[in-house]
Amino acid sequence: MAQTISESELKESVLKTVKQEEVRFVEMQFSDILGTVKSVSIPVERLEKAIDEGVFIDGSSILGYATIEESDMRAVPILDSFLIYPWTIGSWMKTARFMCRIFDHNGNRFKGDPRYVLERIMERAREKGYIFNVGPEFEFFLFKTDENHNPRLVPNDVGGYFDLMPLDKGEVVRKDIMMNFDMMKFNMEASHHEVAPGQHEVDLRYDDALTIADRMITLKFGIKTIALRHGLHATFMPKPLYGVNGSGMHVHQSLSTIDGVNAFDDPSGRFGLSQIAFKYIGGLLKHARETCAILASYVNSYKRLVPGFEAPCYISWANRNRSALIRVPAGRGNKTRIELRNPDPAGNPYLQFAVMLAAGLDGIEKGIEPPEPIERDIYHMSKEERERHNIESLPESLGEALALMGTSKLVKETLGDHIFSHYLHIKGKEWDEYRTRVTDWEIEKFLRVL
Repeated sequence: MAQTISESELKESVLKTVKQEEVRFVEMQFSDILGTVKSVSIPVERLEKAIDEGVFIDGSSILGYATIEESDMRAVPILDSFLIYPWTIGSWMKTARFMCRIFDHNGNRFKGDPRYVLERIMERAREKGYIFNVGPEFEFFLFKTDENHNPRLVPNDVGGYFDLMPLDKGEVVRKDIMMNFDMMKFNMEASHHEVAPGQHEVDLRYDDALTIADRMITLKFGIKTIALRHGLHATFMPKPLYGVNGSGMHVHQSLSTIDGVNAFDDPSGRFGLSQIAFKYIGGLLKHARETCAILASYVNSYKRLVPGFEAPCYISWANRNRSALIRVPAGRGNKTRIELRNPDPAGNPYLQFAVMLAAGLDGIEKGIEPPEPIERDIYHMSKEERERHNIESLPESLGEALALMGTSKLVKETLGDHIFSHYLHIKGKEWDEYRTRVTDWEIEKFLRVL
C-alpha cells in the first residue's frame, strides 16, 4: 500500500528542492475559460508565503472569470504539481511552476475555474467506481518568423506524414520538446511529422485526465517557448492553411476501475469490448452535436471539420475506418480504448475532457446503445446513403455548435451556470464578429461581377 505524503511533508520537500536546485522564480499557473495559460510569477523568497496563503489575482482581468465587484481571488498552488522548467536551467532566471486551484473572495472554490469543472466530473466518475484516463495526440504547425520574431504564414518545411528529413529546425524542435518534457516527467509517448507541410505531432502517454489536462496547459506554453528559441512560431490554430490538413487532438480514452482494471475490455464481448464501452460510445455519439462547441471551440475549428482532410464531420463509430468520429484502435486488455477525433488543440483541455466524460457517463447511466459501426469511407457516401444509415453531421460552424450547446442540459450541468453562460457569451461575440466580417475571398469573388 502506497504511503500518503502529508501537505506539510510536500511543502518541506518543495522548499528543500527549490534551495538545492537554486530556483529563482516560481510561476503560479492556471487557465482562463478558453484554456489560455495564465500565470503569476513570484521570486523564490515569497514562495513559502504563497504556499501558505496563495497569491492574489484580479479575476476581472481574466477572460470569463468575474466582474470588478467580485474580482478578488486567490490562486492556491497544488504542491505535488511542482516542476522546474528545463529550458531555464543554467540561466540566472531558473524557474519552476505550480498548477493552481482558484478560490473566490469568500474562500470557496471558484465555480469559474475550468480545472474545478474537470475535478467535479472526475469525482462523480470515481464515486461510480471509475477513473477517466486519456492520451491525446497533440498536433501543431511550425511557421517561419520575420526579423522581429513575428510569425509568417510560411511552413518551416515541405515534409509529409512520418517524413524523416535531414536534420532541419522542425525535427530539432520536436526532439527538444520531447527531451524537455521528459525531464519534467511528462511521459512523452512519441513524436513525428504530420501530413501537412510544417505540421507536427507529439503524443502524451496515457494517464488520468486531470493530470493530462495540467500537463497540456504547460505543454502548450512550453512548445511555443521552445519553438521560439529555434526561431520558429508554433501555433495550435486548427486550420491555418487552406487546402491541407488541419491540426486535431485525437483523444484516446478509457475508464478503469479504482484498482486499475480496464473497464472497456471484455475478451468475450463483441469486438473485445465490454458493455460499459459500448454504452460509453453511445453517450459520446448521442451528445456529439451539443458538445462540439467545447471540443472544437473556435470559428477556425470548423474549417478543419470538412470532408477530404482526414477530419471527422459525420457522427459514427468504427474499428478501422478513420473517417468515423469515434474509432476503436487495435489493442485489448489494458490497451482497450476508444479514440474521439473531433477535438482540436486550441480548446480548453479541462472543459474538453469534462464534457467527453459527462457524455460517456450519461451513456452508461442511461444504457445508450450505439448504432452498428460503419466501416466504409463515409466521405464518399451520398447524402441518401448517409440518411439510410442514420448518420448525422457535426455542426458546420461555430454558430450552429453554440446554438446546440445553448439547449444542452448535459453541457450546462457539467460546466455549471457560470462557465456555461460566460462561454456562450464570449464565443457568441466571436461568432458575431466573424459572420459580419467581409473577407478578401468575397471581395475577390464578387466585387467585379455584382
